[in-house]
Amino acid sequence: MSQKPTKELTKKQQTRQRILDAASQSFRTYGYAGIGVDGIAKAAEVTSGAFYSHFGSKDGAFVAAIDAGLDEVIAGIPEFQQKDGNKWVESFIDYYLGKAHRKDLANGCSMTTLSPEVVRVDPGYQLAYEKKMKQIVDIMANGLEGGSLRERRARTWAMLGTLIGGLTLSRAVKTEQIADEIANSIKIAATAAAGKVKIIK
Repeated sequence: MSQKPTKELTKKQQTRQRILDAASQSFRTYGYAGIGVDGIAKAAEVTSGAFYSHFGSKDGAFVAAIDAGLDEVIAGIPEFQQKDGNKWVESFIDYYLGKAHRKDLANGCSMTTLSPEVVRVDPGYQLAYEKKMKQIVDIMANGLEGGSLRERRARTWAMLGTLIGGLTLSRAVKTEQIADEIANSIKIAATAAAGKVKIIK
């Protein structure tokens, strides 16, 4: 669900983006504790000094990685809604639980891979994380029908919680058949949680 850049970046911006991409992929793959500054810098093909110049600390890069990942979701959900109409929830769930997404930790959705790590950074960041998650929920709730906004938001939280937990569980098992069984079961539960879907015009 990532967006393509709309304008040519300066060399400094390109370097920062390269470090951010490397940090995002590293944190999603190894977790916050599983990768250090030197490892991220190596993956980005820059010096550790360049890393600190752009992000200041490992926490700084982690916060930026979560922000970027959640922004991808914020930009991506409307694409599903516009493209698939009243089938957007089904399409989103199929993508989220699909084999390609299940196997791609490095580029997978940050809601699943990075949300559990938020508690490891400055507690003050939790408010910023919460704000972005609420924005995601509002966008998704706007694509549902029936009941008040509060009720649609509750259904959205239930759907997201089901998907995030289900994706984590399906990634944790060894046997592909069991992973598929989990994904199929979670798909049914998440679809039921979402309820009635409306066409976004």
